[in-house]
Amino acid sequence: MPKVSRDSATQGGEFGPVVDRSDDLDGYTVNFTSFSEDIDATPLMKGLPDDRCQCPHWGYVVSGKLIFRYADREEVFEAGDAFYTPPGHVPALHEAGTEFVLFSPAEELRKTQAVMMKNIEAMQAG
Repeated sequence: MPKVSRDSATQGGEFGPVVDRSDDLDGYTVNFTSFSEDIDATPLMKGLPDDRCQCPHWGYVVSGKLIFRYADREEVFEAGDAFYTPPGHVPALHEAGTEFVLFSPAEELRKTQAVMMKNIEAMQAG
């Protein structure tokens, strides 16, 4: 049976206040992510349909708090919560000290990450 841990993951790295380690397992990407600062990823969603993430995610919050915004509501997930975020969300807040494990369909996640990287590059270019 395939498996991955934060220590064995071969992808990702340290991105300023975000540490993300990941690997793919049979069509799904598993991310081990932590934040040392509060992060609002809303600007990174620009260019996706409705400027919202279209990739579903399943996860578990190890510590801290996450807030996902939808067109009609916000969902708050805290330490100890297992969660599901359907397409159409914005990662509105990842609090400093938050750590979570995320499971996402790999191909859909790659599409989202490509847009996010383009936005990061544009922000860095000023």
